[in-house]
Amino acid sequence: MPSLFRRKPADLVDESVTPVTTDEAPTAARPRGYTAAKGRETPKRPTAGRRPNAPTRPLTKEEAREQRRTARAEAAAEFRREGGPRDRGPERLLARNVVDSRRTVGTWFFGGALIVLVGSNQAMPPIVRLLSNVLWGLLALGVVVDSFLISQKIKKLVRERYPKSTEKLGSLYFYAIMRSITFRKMRAPAPQVNIGDKI
Repeated sequence: MPSLFRRKPADLVDESVTPVTTDEAPTAARPRGYTAAKGRETPKRPTAGRRPNAPTRPLTKEEAREQRRTARAEAAAEFRREGGPRDRGPERLLARNVVDSRRTVGTWFFGGALIVLVGSNQAMPPIVRLLSNVLWGLLALGVVVDSFLISQKIKKLVRERYPKSTEKLGSLYFYAIMRSITFRKMRAPAPQVNIGDKI
């Protein structure tokens, strides 16, 4: 008579086999290069770090020189449009507009200095040397007066429009004066206002 507590061998086999369920696809169905930790294909080594636009050959001396010249031209054009770090800030823009909206004596300073240099030559007649010295004095006086007027206008506008500004006025004055003695076409950043515009 079979025992009630004895199990059949077939039952033991069925219990020992537990089904395994995974979300992963069978090994045969995985694509080549599949990584279980990443869940995606591993990129191929030859193309993993390759730049698409990498040059296929080194540049010649002429091409490298042309590339440097183009880069310098682009940098100069960008500087002329936007200026450098010292040109940043609304106060600096205001100072530039004050200078660019008027005719300044400083723009004639270097041209007058050249005339004075030629006229003060010892080979010139005394009257020419005297006129050169007078012209030099008038130019210097004109630059001083013009610089004073520019500084006063900048001071007034900055206090009105930017009362909480931390910009040093002395630095703004020097910035504007140096711009005022530069030819208009050579100023950087380029002027944004016309002569006679109200600031």
